[in-house]
Amino acid sequence: MKFSIDRAALLRALAHVQSVVERRSTIPILSNVLLKADDGMLTLSTTDMDIEMTEAIAADVTKGGQITAPAVTLHDIIRKFPDASKVTLELDPSGNFITVKAGRSDFRLSSLPVSDFPQFGGGEFPTSFAVRAADLRALIDRTKFAMSTEETRYYLNGIYIHAAENEGVAVLRAVSTDGHRLARFEMPLPEGAADMPGVIIPRKTVLEIRKLLEEAADEIRIKLSANKITFEFDHIVLTSKLIDGTFPDYQRVVPSGNDKVVEVDPRVFSSAIDRVSTISDGKSRAVKITLNGKVMTLSASSAESGSAKEEIEVQSETDSLEIGFNARYLLDITSQVDGEGCRLTLSDPSSPTIIQDTSDPSSLYVLMPLRV
Repeated sequence: MKFSIDRAALLRALAHVQSVVERRSTIPILSNVLLKADDGMLTLSTTDMDIEMTEAIAADVTKGGQITAPAVTLHDIIRKFPDASKVTLELDPSGNFITVKAGRSDFRLSSLPVSDFPQFGGGEFPTSFAVRAADLRALIDRTKFAMSTEETRYYLNGIYIHAAENEGVAVLRAVSTDGHRLARFEMPLPEGAADMPGVIIPRKTVLEIRKLLEEAADEIRIKLSANKITFEFDHIVLTSKLIDGTFPDYQRVVPSGNDKVVEVDPRVFSSAIDRVSTISDGKSRAVKITLNGKVMTLSASSAESGSAKEEIEVQSETDSLEIGFNARYLLDITSQVDGEGCRLTLSDPSSPTIIQDTSDPSSLYVLMPLRV
């Protein structure tokens, strides 16, 4: 096997696929990238047994074939080659090594048998639909911060997507929660998604696909089976296992009786939270919000550092209410509000609060209070 390719094209593809590789894998072949050269195309594949990523790019193929190479090492080598250089990869006659050349540089890397590389993809995908890249970016950005990282409740370690209805309109809904906060995002239901099963996309898959979406073309094809999901775009195919578990009934967490409405400028609100929370204690970074008419007072205190207080103007008819929140969780939510207004719908100091962008009804956030 032998092929030549522009450094920039190979580097871009390797940067994508090597991201899936586990750095500390106990199975050597999982640290390798599978390279297939044939008919003027080079296909790169990597897997960690939960995700498989494949990307196809044009190459000058002198002799077709397949090889494996250490993914991270190969990426580092190509990255350090001069810009605009032509890279040539060739399999050693022994089959145990590959040579990587560019200009006067010559590397010899060990190769593992192609037969060791696991076959991950394939199977039937009964559900298939397309979404705009911008919509998928928004779906992930509005929900990824609330994914849990606790291994004990593994079914919360991702984003739950399913077909739903909101006031008689069919929507594709994404939900994530870690038990302290909940994020929900809705978009019009794509054609072909009406019969989709409710699935939980794992955290790592969500983060990988989000990185790829920075460079993606306009349309992403999503295919679903009972236990796998595939994303296809721009000669890239990412296939992932789904989380095998039942997502909790999140509708019960969204309060319906909250009657105290406060509207505030999200940038002013975020800046005030950030400043005041500098003084708060420990992990919780608790901030107390006191509402009194059209004035919101944010305060925090610490036995070691002292105290802080800041007042901001709000639109509210609420006479008097005190409630505490985790400042980091609150900032995670307010950073998603792009419009001019942030609406908080509250009930009492011990009940969850709904937070929304006044100009964007597609997103809804629920935040549990803290005792302060």
